[in-house]
Amino acid sequence: MKQRTLLFLLLAIVPVMAADPPGFVIWPKGVPPADLKGKLDFGNHALSISHRDKNGVVEVHEKLVDILVVQSGEATLMVGGEVVGPKSTGPGEIQGDSIKGGVSKKVSPGDVIHIPAGVPHQFFLDPGKQITYFVVKVAAQ
Repeated sequence: MKQRTLLFLLLAIVPVMAADPPGFVIWPKGVPPADLKGKLDFGNHALSISHRDKNGVVEVHEKLVDILVVQSGEATLMVGGEVVGPKSTGPGEIQGDSIKGGVSKKVSPGDVIHIPAGVPHQFFLDPGKQITYFVVKVAAQ
């Protein structure tokens, strides 16, 4: 009887002591670990948190899809059109001065945004406003 009780207790405790599977990540309440610098890269996708308190620059990711989830704040997102004054900032990455012919979308908490690879985008914030959003970058097919 004692052996069964001991075996039961061991079997109950072992799952609690087991390590997380490789690649498993959880960010409680959407907050990344304090020691995370930049993005958490998994090869074909990456996770990060972005916070802005001023306008962003025009960005184009030629080979990456951006999936954004607004956590707090509000902004206007300009998407599409053509990049004015494009400059390469690295392999497959372009920044520019502005967007010509894009469309403006107001974004706020809870909004989920999908920006296909190759699509110019830029955030604009009203004075005194800020925005925080969760980013998933996925390799385009």
